[in-house]
Amino acid sequence: MSTIEFNPLWKEKLLNRFLSYVKIYSTSDAESEATPSTSRQWDIANYITEELKTIGLEDVSIDENGYIMGYVPSNLEHDDRPTIGFISHYDTSPDFSGENVKPQVWKNYDGNDLLLNQATGFTLSPSKFESLKKYIGQTLITTDGNTLLGADDKAGCAEIVTAAEYLIAHPEIKHGRIAVGFTPDEEIGRGAHKFDVAKFGAEWAYTMDGGEVGELEYENFNAAGAVVKIHGLSVHPGYAYGKMINAALLAAEFAQMLPANETPATTKGFDGFYHLMDITADISEAKLQYIIRDHDADKFEARKKFLEEKVSEFNQKHGEGTAEVEIKEQYRNMKQQFEGKMHIVDLAAKAMTEAGIEPKIKAIRGGTDGAQLSYMGLPCPNIFAGGINFHGPYEYVALESMEKATEVIINIVKA
Repeated sequence: MSTIEFNPLWKEKLLNRFLSYVKIYSTSDAESEATPSTSRQWDIANYITEELKTIGLEDVSIDENGYIMGYVPSNLEHDDRPTIGFISHYDTSPDFSGENVKPQVWKNYDGNDLLLNQATGFTLSPSKFESLKKYIGQTLITTDGNTLLGADDKAGCAEIVTAAEYLIAHPEIKHGRIAVGFTPDEEIGRGAHKFDVAKFGAEWAYTMDGGEVGELEYENFNAAGAVVKIHGLSVHPGYAYGKMINAALLAAEFAQMLPANETPATTKGFDGFYHLMDITADISEAKLQYIIRDHDADKFEARKKFLEEKVSEFNQKHGEGTAEVEIKEQYRNMKQQFEGKMHIVDLAAKAMTEAGIEPKIKAIRGGTDGAQLSYMGLPCPNIFAGGINFHGPYEYVALESMEKATEVIINIVKA
């Protein structure tokens, strides 16, 4: 078992760091072409950068796109170990509001309903989320029911920074050079797009961006984003007979053309899906935003082709040019990048075992920066960060889960 003494002082550091991060508004925006996609992400990026400098990392930098890098220096007399890295993202999902986050800390959770908001009656209940029962006796951090929490992935950020601070404060733990990195825009599929792998200088890395304790992932969805635009014709409704083309109605029709049993709510395991994320529509114009996911590369290509065929069918019915689609790839399944490199995964699994955790090696029904980075020459499995119910007001994380993730980082470094 691990001999790391993660005492109350360090637990408090971890908790306070996480609370400070989640209070900083940093939601990303898929509609923006900038990097970071929102100017508000600079607030947390600059905050983390200064923090890394304060706790003693070397060569700390933040580039013009908001990518942060820093290094825990080697404390070996003769360092022949490879540099390894740890990466997380500081943006939060645009799926739900991340503005004015008011985290709540519940010590010694008793297993009953948590009334998160007296005014609205918003409740986090084990009758709806049975996983809460796993955290009886632990310290939970939740929302107030009005926003997401941001444990995805500010828990990962807090764990990496705290582990780095711990290593600097404990020189008796011998290790090689450790790289840490923090990225914008992961939630909109662009987190690794401008990541400078050569500058980072690691032989391999780990993203701290998974869910519950024990998760260890080295395969993920193939992913693409798709935007379907529908063009209508606005005419005064009193004189619209035979003339009006209502793009809003056409958007509703198009949405029904995709398989109802191939959505996130109707699939699991290795099943792929089409996910309608947003519709904006009026009579003249409509826009449907989808994400397309599948673990299997051939099925993924078939899904993209299927969506294009549905647009073609739609135009045959309603007239050429009524609808158009743009599909952009986001990331690929990183599994094949670990052929001959499974020692990277094995090292993480061993670090979990030493921390008293049973590794749960599974495929991600999603993606991380590590998926893209693995194709950019930086093999990068994903390790749990502890958060549950991401991207919504029911999101929560146990402080003890974050402690374990921090411990796993330190154990990997020790190894």
